[in-house]
Amino acid sequence: MTKYIFITGGVVSSLGKGIVAASLGRLLVDRGYKVSIQKFDPYINVDPGTMSPFQHGEVFVCEDGAETDLDLGHYERFIDAYLSQINNVTSGSVYQTVINKERAGEYLGATVQMIPHITGEIKSRLIMASKRANPDILIAEIGGTVGDIEGLPFIEAIRQFRAEIGAQNSMSIHVTLLPYLPTSGELKTKPSQHSVNVLRSYGIQPEMLVLRTQVPIGKNEKEKLSLFCSVNKDSVIECKDMDSIYEVPLYLEKQNITEQVLKTLNLEPRHADLTEWKEMVYNIKHPKQELTIALAGKYTELNDAYISVVESLKHAGFEASAKINIKWIASEDILSDEDTKAHLADVDGIVVPGGFGVRGIEGKLKVIQYARENNVPFLGLCLGMQCAVIEYARNVLGLENANSTEFDKTTNYKVVDLMEEQKNIAGYGATMRLGSYPCKIVPGSKAHGVYGCELILERHRHRFEFNNEYRDLIKENGMQISGTSPDGLLAEIIEIPENDWFVACQFHPEFKSRPHKPHPLFKGLIEASAKMKEKRKSLNTIETVK
Repeated sequence: MTKYIFITGGVVSSLGKGIVAASLGRLLVDRGYKVSIQKFDPYINVDPGTMSPFQHGEVFVCEDGAETDLDLGHYERFIDAYLSQINNVTSGSVYQTVINKERAGEYLGATVQMIPHITGEIKSRLIMASKRANPDILIAEIGGTVGDIEGLPFIEAIRQFRAEIGAQNSMSIHVTLLPYLPTSGELKTKPSQHSVNVLRSYGIQPEMLVLRTQVPIGKNEKEKLSLFCSVNKDSVIECKDMDSIYEVPLYLEKQNITEQVLKTLNLEPRHADLTEWKEMVYNIKHPKQELTIALAGKYTELNDAYISVVESLKHAGFEASAKINIKWIASEDILSDEDTKAHLADVDGIVVPGGFGVRGIEGKLKVIQYARENNVPFLGLCLGMQCAVIEYARNVLGLENANSTEFDKTTNYKVVDLMEEQKNIAGYGATMRLGSYPCKIVPGSKAHGVYGCELILERHRHRFEFNNEYRDLIKENGMQISGTSPDGLLAEIIEIPENDWFVACQFHPEFKSRPHKPHPLFKGLIEASAKMKEKRKSLNTIETVK
């Protein structure tokens, strides 16, 4: 029977519950347990697909095309598993299902209520996730903060579910903040006590506390929290701020979190093989070089909008024993060639990520032109590939004002256009080309060199594509289409062979990168960036000698 771990948060939002869930999952996986992780989000949106990145950060896309919360990216990266739609449950999706059932007469005329219908649907999603993955342990993270009105149905559903499956088959972990007051030099436990009291008032007594803190927690604070929160002292776990999220599993392991979890769930206390993870963390903490990568996008005010891109760059850096410094560039600030040079003169590589809408597009085109003309290693992702095609059409092919019909429907040169299957679609939610699709790679290309195979599967999230009317023209003038759909109709990867590394793809490789298995395209970018830096050093040395 699957065992369940429910993770709630208290005191403040954005505590890092997702990292705690992912880290615990990693520690259990390294003990040979099969783990799946599920996220319950209280917002009324059916999924985050239509939400602004400024509101909710990145939309993470699963293999099955589910548009999900960014925490699912952390889950996949940490436990190295593929998750699906059932792993991300929102209030909106629950209410929508219940209303659809009511309209279809499935409740046989009953009055539809929060209990049992809404809570019953939430519980059914837990069971569905367990049946689909058949894990030994399912970790369920409840978004938001205990006490939020929109989260109450989820808390009540968990209370009911735990009573139904038996105390020995589940546990509650409450993640809270211990504020540190530097003026008095004290950690304050009272907010956490109040938070636990709120959770208990809803009928849930946590078996474990995970305490976010800036400074180490003293014995007195642990004993006080154990006493007032009715939690075993050994299950009061410190989670200090770390330099890297990938250090968190090892720090929690030192606190014996997994031992206490397995004891509570009455599971075998297996030995963990953390060798690979420890080696990776060592490389993170002891880099042999530093590289500066420019990330030019339109949502740079909120780093979470590009979190999978940032983590993928770091993953490639780990393997290359390089610290990756991200230089954030708001593309709408790039207004002239002087602006472009001022922002990019000191970078070792450039990434132009995905996005939607016309804002900042001209700045992205200037960034891409700079990368192409100055042979700076470049990786374009989704919209980044479309912009690379537009820039090439304008500045190499001489097609003045070439554009995407997403930005200019009247352009004479529609080098990027709406996909045929998208032309009759109404509405926005979950209507794009979403999820995993195959791509055939041309042998001898740079893409083939890093992938090492001719057929790959990558995740998509887009409506527009390269217009095949321009395929011959663009190939004749030096841009290679090195990856296509298996039938050859859709351009999936483009590159410029004469550059050291100028590669762009229509898909989102960042969704499949892992901390100990960097994605080939990011690996290629970082390797090329390291060579670029060495080349610059050599040239500077020669100039100095002269």
